[in-house]
Amino acid sequence: MAAPEYVPTSSTHQPRSYASPPRRPDEWRADRPGEVVGDDQPREEGRRGAQGPDQGYAYKLAHLFEDKVHLQEAEHLHDAVVGAVAVALKRSSLFGRAPVVYDLQVAFTIWGFLDASPAAELVVARRNLFQGVEQPHHYDRVRAIVDVVPEQSLRLSPADAEAAHAQDWRSLLAL
Repeated sequence: MAAPEYVPTSSTHQPRSYASPPRRPDEWRADRPGEVVGDDQPREEGRRGAQGPDQGYAYKLAHLFEDKVHLQEAEHLHDAVVGAVAVALKRSSLFGRAPVVYDLQVAFTIWGFLDASPAAELVVARRNLFQGVEQPHHYDRVRAIVDVVPEQSLRLSPADAEAAHAQDWRSLLAL
């Protein structure tokens, strides 16, 4: 490490430089109990959610939809955002990437939040599912929202999801 000129140094001091650590002769093996290597199979043990990179970014993107979301009586924006973000995160993890704005667009479209006049039956269904999910202790209810949306609906493009919602919203959900 460099030192100012006024710091006294010993004339016998030999400065160190980088040296690589000693080479290990054996190959590395995942032999500890907690290590999971080469397990590409999806796990169906419980409801752990959909893992993916940079998931918190979905909440930043959700602010772009605050003025586009159409809420009905007894619906709250924060509940709609939490449910839609969870659906968007499942969609982004299906594609193995971080969330993008289109994931949220598909999620809000599937649940009819971007429709100015959604079907009354859909409003009743989402009101029952989304009520109070902004509270962190309602994880099971958020998972229920996500589980109602089948994978084939999540794989649609935003335009296809909008067309399917306009034609028959029931086809996008497994209610």
